[in-house]
Amino acid sequence: MRLKKLALVSLIGLPLLAATTAANADARFWRHAATLGATSGSFYTTSRDDHKIVAATQDDASSYLASNGQIRGPYLEAALRDMRAAEPGLKASDSDLAMRILTQ
Repeated sequence: MRLKKLALVSLIGLPLLAATTAANADARFWRHAATLGATSGSFYTTSRDDHKIVAATQDDASSYLASNGQIRGPYLEAALRDMRAAEPGLKASDSDLAMRILTQ
């Protein structure tokens, strides 16, 4: 009789233990997924915005070159200012730098 009770408790307890372990594993999975999602989302937002700035700068550089220097967009102006600040001795013309921006 005692052996039957022990077997019955074991049969009932085993699935309960498995369910608890599965719930803990599931909670760990979702915690990890939420953390990873936040990191990936942050990276995606940054990367996507950087790409937009590069594309806008290339558009401005293209307009500048196509108009023989008549059209100077704000992204190109900022890029030229940054490039000259990074290399104070730079002797390249604005057209040369616009071409460099387009070939990046």
